[in-house]
Amino acid sequence: MNAHDGFVPHHALVSAPSAPPARWMLVLHGIFGSGANWRTFARRLAEAQTAGGAPGARPWGFILVDLRAHGMSQGPPAPHTIAAAADDLLRLGDRLGLDVRGVMGHSFGGKVALAYLERRSEGLERGLLLDVDPSESPAGEGGSESPGVLDLLRAIPQPIASREAFLEAVQAAGFSRGIAEWLAMNVRREGDGFRIRLDLDVLSDLLTDYFARDLWHVLEAPPAGADGRRIHVVLGGRSASISPASRARFEALPARAPWVSVHVLPAAGHWLHVDDPEGLFEVVRSAL
Repeated sequence: MNAHDGFVPHHALVSAPSAPPARWMLVLHGIFGSGANWRTFARRLAEAQTAGGAPGARPWGFILVDLRAHGMSQGPPAPHTIAAAADDLLRLGDRLGLDVRGVMGHSFGGKVALAYLERRSEGLERGLLLDVDPSESPAGEGGSESPGVLDLLRAIPQPIASREAFLEAVQAAGFSRGIAEWLAMNVRREGDGFRIRLDLDVLSDLLTDYFARDLWHVLEAPPAGADGRRIHVVLGGRSASISPASRARFEALPARAPWVSVHVLPAAGHWLHVDDPEGLFEVVRSAL
């Protein structure tokens, strides 16, 4: 199949106006999110690269992706898997014709980033994995709230009277106001009220595959041709999304995989860019 054929996800480009990018990084959101979740963070990273004006600098630009069945990337063909989402990124890179040299992914997007790193055996300089557990784990076990969120969204009758009614329903189910407002980004006015702009069956398939995948080998034994690649893992010290066994595995990893660096933000939970935006910014800026 020609690389241009097939589903290509929606995206937006972010770069500093004063410094045309010499290389680009894919930015991948978590489940139920969209590329817009990371716009402010990416814009700050892009602008920070021009502040020093170092000679010979090769500034990064950022490609904010709506992963399949998220945001404006609706109607992708089956199968709905981590591998398919990574293949979408290969087609996107080919379509854009830009020099994609890195990938950064949070949570669900981090596992898609791992699958992409596996497929792009050459040409990638940086991988940034933000609070993602590469292990296989039964859905619903551990600290992931995603299965519960999916059940909640299925249970909310539609049309919804108002956006505020949606927020109240999410909070009544025990979720925080912050999570409610984040989920409300997927609620749109449509005809007789508000509706959730997500294909929940597709998201269920994606989550099932997410929990079924074990991608530690991408970190521990990278593919041939990946020499020179650096991977930075950033974990929230208070995150319940990383199992104790995986934390121990991460701690031991740099000693036998020197291409991997592991950073812990002690005060942050799973939502690193919300809980400790300054700490995350400094880690990512240094990694770039």
